[in-house]
Amino acid sequence: MEKLWNRNYLKVMTANFALFFAFYLLTPLLPIYLNEYFSASKDMIGVVLSGYTITTLLIRPFSGFLVDSFNRKHVLMLFYFLFFAFFAGYLVAGSLLLFAVVRTLHGGPFGGLTVANSTVAVDILPPSRRNEGIGYYGLSNNLAMALAPSVGVAVYHYTSDFHLLFWIALLVAGFGMAVDYTIKLPPKAVARSGGKMSFKRFFLTRGWLIALNMVFFGFCFGVLHNYLAIYSKEVMGVTGGTGVFFFLLSIGLIMARLMGSKSLRKGLLVRNAGEGAVLSSLGYVLFVLCPNDFGYYVSPLLIGLGNGHIWPAFMNMTIHVAANNERGTANSTLLVSWDAGIGLGLLAGGLLSEYIGYSFAFFTVAFFQLAGTALFFLATRHFFLARRRTPGEA
Repeated sequence: MEKLWNRNYLKVMTANFALFFAFYLLTPLLPIYLNEYFSASKDMIGVVLSGYTITTLLIRPFSGFLVDSFNRKHVLMLFYFLFFAFFAGYLVAGSLLLFAVVRTLHGGPFGGLTVANSTVAVDILPPSRRNEGIGYYGLSNNLAMALAPSVGVAVYHYTSDFHLLFWIALLVAGFGMAVDYTIKLPPKAVARSGGKMSFKRFFLTRGWLIALNMVFFGFCFGVLHNYLAIYSKEVMGVTGGTGVFFFLLSIGLIMARLMGSKSLRKGLLVRNAGEGAVLSSLGYVLFVLCPNDFGYYVSPLLIGLGNGHIWPAFMNMTIHVAANNERGTANSTLLVSWDAGIGLGLLAGGLLSEYIGYSFAFFTVAFFQLAGTALFFLATRHFFLARRRTPGEA
């Protein structure tokens, strides 16, 4: 059997960990920062934070095209440098408008970097271990999600210094950029240089329903991840448990990645995705129906287990319906759909919480998760099985 844990694969996972650690360090605390430092209202917080996701959403189709058409290492390093540099902007943003501009622009390199890094990961994986390797690759995201919010909440709790958090994020991103610089990629011809421009070069139309299904799951995570801290504080009176919530969520994600590796190796993608959708649904429903300690600390484990099954399964499903020279486009398509869901969740969460309340906003999350699960079992799984390419097919 071909070796999975080669040096370049470990490097790309380390760089991915640094990328998401810098991202998740700030994400759950930014609503509090905007409220405390700029007196931003709930709906304005949603507008400001959604700018990051909207820019990410806009850049990802083009980043998939760039990754498939130009030197992937050069594209990767350009995006990582820009991602690193924008953290410095938070340190000098002295007004809500300036912060909103910096935050919105920062979404561009983040969107391109996640596509480039994941595509490089696929390139350096041996074909016989690709399904399994993509599953393990997500562990770097999950470990970052487990540690970063807890570190961020702890730093804020003991120092109340957001500038210190911005400096930590800047340094971690710089470390990840340095690691990615040392990666050696196998020489590959440019996949699709020249030729007629078309929509298919930016979006994998062959996987449109898989992408649409991911929008539902992204919506739920967008509301949860960005409004949990302020919801916990204002509705449940929980001020110190947010870091624990995200830690438990990440434990669930990690457990799912490890538990699902065997079935991914066997190609049981539909089963993995279905199990994940059901587990996440149970988690979101428990969260809204049991607003107590039991619901608050058990639901993240279920949501984590669910998303930990969904993500590698959906990513592999998207790659399996794409041609070999469309890997960048396939990755960007799935990430675009996730971003679209998160962006809608950010906007809807802000508006619903402002005019109706946080409780209703999270009931909406449970509804969207159940709707996404129903869509998968009724349509998406059949859509995938009908379009799946054979392993050797271009």
